[in-house]
Amino acid sequence: MRMARRQLDPGARRAAAARAAEQLARLGLPRPHSRVAVYVPMDGEIDPAPIAELARRRACELYVPVITRFSALHMRFAPLTAGRSLRPNRWGIHEPEGIGINGRWLDLVLVPCVAFDSRGARLGMGAGFYDRHFSFLLRRGAWRRPRLIGLAYDFQQVSRLPQESWDVPLWGVVSDSSVHGHARTLLPDETTEQPG
Repeated sequence: MRMARRQLDPGARRAAAARAAEQLARLGLPRPHSRVAVYVPMDGEIDPAPIAELARRRACELYVPVITRFSALHMRFAPLTAGRSLRPNRWGIHEPEGIGINGRWLDLVLVPCVAFDSRGARLGMGAGFYDRHFSFLLRRGAWRRPRLIGLAYDFQQVSRLPQESWDVPLWGVVSDSSVHGHARTLLPDETTEQPG
């Protein structure tokens, strides 16, 4: 999957990112004045930049993940403001300086995927940062925020991924041509519970 992502030409990547933003906008997301976490794409990941631009037009606060301690796999979410410089961390992921906020104060978190299935299972890059940080969602069945929505290309969907007890399921996945999982029924004023 990672190789297939990397082999996409820049034009195909840009087109897929624009279509994914359209899919998310049809769900009424991101909601105006909400706190939205995006990510800085690497390794061919679908680029959330068109979604970030939509969020800015809707007066949202934007955040990106920042790794605070590699030894303990801790991360926080630092504000992403216009003109703020980004530096590569030890894995080459660009991030702003600063500590940021805990993810529980976000409304929407866009999560990159290597692969996903229709149940909300996600295969990431293997470090487990998102699962560790959002593990509280597993303990609170009625917790509604944040909603974790994966971003992926259509070809990254597989029939079924193994899921461990510590894996935090996604609310849904938005790909370049479809919406998958619980997010398919999401309406702008809906108050459906977070899975898990």
